[in-house]
Amino acid sequence: MAADLDATVAAARACTLCADHLPLGPRPVLRARATARLLIVGQAPGTRVHATGLPWTDASGDRLRQWMAVDRATFYDDARIAIIPMGLCYPGRLPRGGDAPPRPECAPTWHPPLLAGLPDLALTLLIGQYAQARYLGGRRAATMTETVRGFAAPLADGGLLPLPHPSWRNTAWLRRNPWFEAELLPVLRARVHALLG
Repeated sequence: MAADLDATVAAARACTLCADHLPLGPRPVLRARATARLLIVGQAPGTRVHATGLPWTDASGDRLRQWMAVDRATFYDDARIAIIPMGLCYPGRLPRGGDAPPRPECAPTWHPPLLAGLPDLALTLLIGQYAQARYLGGRRAATMTETVRGFAAPLADGGLLPLPHPSWRNTAWLRRNPWFEAELLPVLRARVHALLG
């Protein structure tokens, strides 16, 4: 099983499926080993992650680690935490600003074989609307806020925990929704601590 996943990760890192659509060229960024207990499914790498090849190496990553109450060494221990975004490569910018959506070919191509190699997952963090749309489907609420606020049901059903993106762009959202810090973050931290020790 571990050898199969290692081969799949290597193949994903060599992928050029969307090369013609990627302004900086392909550089798939993901981390996974068969022993991982926690999976983080985000959106897609930004320019800084594209440059470093290491996921969540920005202020959003700092905030995500703070939400989870883990240090960098724990966060990047791929024997315990897998990181597989919806789009493995930087997708470019939108004309009005902000990063473009993940390439639509990516998750259908790579998520099924990668997840097949992660048999011990007990918690999956669904960060942002694209991850929530794929993994919650019809269980998703009308808005991202409602989806995150209703976190208890998908968490109980399948260990799926919807989160907003930890971007600075969501700082106002966090201020408007104090329940996130008061109600959801303690649950997130308790689950992470229980899984990772």
